Amino acid sequence: MKKKSMDRLEALQLLNNARTGEIVVAVYQAATTWANISNSDLNYTFTGAMGQGSSHALGLALGKPNKRVIVLDGDGSLLMNLGTLVTIGNIKPKNLIHCVCINGTYETNGSIAIPGNKTISFADMAKAAGYESIFSFNSIEKWEKAIPKILASNQLSFVELFMEPEKNKFKDNFKELYSTNKRNLFIEKLKNQN
Repeated sequence: MKKKSMDRLEALQLLNNARTGEIVVAVYQAATTWANISNSDLNYTFTGAMGQGSSHALGLALGKPNKRVIVLDGDGSLLMNLGTLVTIGNIKPKNLIHCVCINGTYETNGSIAIPGNKTISFADMAKAAGYESIFSFNSIEKWEKAIPKILASNQLSFVELFMEPEKNKFKDNFKELYSTNKRNLFIEKLKNQN
């Protein structure tokens, strides 16, 4: 595992600043941060179970092929559904960007270390599964510079974002993340998109 060096809030704020109307599927701690920095009806935080963010993002990417979809996954969450890499890599939706926030822990569950946190390479797995563009960042400056290129890409992309576990910058609010009202607003907004 590469040295962790990015702050999640800073890294996600840079992505939010560059966002131009993409659907963003965010899970767990990334969702908590995202919900506090991004106010958009195209934010999707309703996955409900660990490991399902990338599967939900795949469905949205296939259902809205003219709309870019970004998933903000976690390393612990992705471990719960590694098979999704092969499914996504086989289908190759050109409008999907799969970002994985890597901190080596199940952060939501008390920052317990994930299995293989010192040796696992999600980028290697994604490449072997058929993802077309692979990126890896542990520098906020390099991430900031690459964001426009990644957002403009017309290839299935996988992005590793190495970051430190947060020190409770935002309080978890699962009632808000899974809000029926927000889900209904998302559905209505999506109906009006190409």
